[in-house]
Amino acid sequence: MPILILHNIRSVHNVGSIFRTADAAGVAKIFLTGYTPTPLDRFNRERTDFVKVSLGAEKSVPWETAAQLTPVLKKLKKDGYAILAIEQSKNSTPLFNYKPAGKKIAVVMGNEVLGISPQSLKYADHVLEIPMHGKKESLNVSVAAGIALFHITRFCIDA
Repeated sequence: MPILILHNIRSVHNVGSIFRTADAAGVAKIFLTGYTPTPLDRFNRERTDFVKVSLGAEKSVPWETAAQLTPVLKKLKKDGYAILAIEQSKNSTPLFNYKPAGKKIAVVMGNEVLGISPQSLKYADHVLEIPMHGKKESLNVSVAAGIALFHITRFCIDA
């Protein structure tokens, strides 16, 4: 099952929602990088605003923090993971045209406004975007994570 990396996600509610979705999709682990909020506050106490949304998924999905994204990406690549960035880009592939090969996959979701930096995208094996058919150009990060995870994990199960 894939690993999920959440980089510089601002909203604790989005992160809590993504944890709940990650549990449902069978994500093996979540890395919280940059200033992405964690399930624990600075005093190492459970965040009630997080748990209200995650419904306890932070207890069923292993998670880890890292100050920077690049070292996490480098380690995962060294360990044989394919890095999939969910990002709108001139070089992106529509998500639904992509079929993962193998089980070692790491999915990167970036900041709600700025996305994933060009420097970080250089580590991606594939940049995938969710096709938009309406007038809006993007989805909420937790909704995008759900769409991407369920598309990708259906191939990981059979790999």
